[in-house]
Amino acid sequence: MAKDTTKPKGSSKSKAHDGPIGPMPEPRLKQLFKEKVDAAVGQKFDLTNPMERPRLKSITINVNMGRHLEGTKLKPLVRETVLQTITKISGQKPIVIKAKKSVSNFKVRAGYETATMVTLRRDRMWYFLDRLIHLVTPRIRDFRGLNPKAFDRQGNYSMGLSEQGVFPEINMAEVNFTHGMNINFVFDKSDPEMSRFLLSELGFPFRKDEKEGKAAAGAA
Repeated sequence: MAKDTTKPKGSSKSKAHDGPIGPMPEPRLKQLFKEKVDAAVGQKFDLTNPMERPRLKSITINVNMGRHLEGTKLKPLVRETVLQTITKISGQKPIVIKAKKSVSNFKVRAGYETATMVTLRRDRMWYFLDRLIHLVTPRIRDFRGLNPKAFDRQGNYSMGLSEQGVFPEINMAEVNFTHGMNINFVFDKSDPEMSRFLLSELGFPFRKDEKEGKAAAGAA
């Protein structure tokens, strides 16, 4: 007797999901870049070929821990706190960096653990940027905008934070050690002017220069 291979209605397996509640939505800043910002950059800088336009390639978060060495190793509390912080705010496990050279002034020898770093790309990069713009910067004490001149020749941008408590993922009541961090935005095919315009279009809260403020007041 032939075996019945038909499946009862509704018994077929559903498509695989990226998570317990289904596939993650595309980051809204990534959508904004695709739909508006990319074209605006091309129009402003006369870049008709999309392949010539600048792109945000990655975001790197790093914390210097060299001053917290205890003999040849980092203090356990410092090391654990920093690694937990970076993991929570980035959603990715960081790596610990060892010194390549000995520096006597800082009591550092080659091979000592001195910093931790994580590099975000693709969707995780966009999610982090969204939280940084809309949740983190408004929580910075006496915030008046980010430095609009902290670009290098390639258009990469650097900023620093004095404490990890500005991230909503961090509960400072559970933290025994306060530390800051450096955040670097790496661009491809860019320069300072293009990178600044791109970030501004994404909502990056740059501080207005005095010249820009006077020009705006004169126009009013």
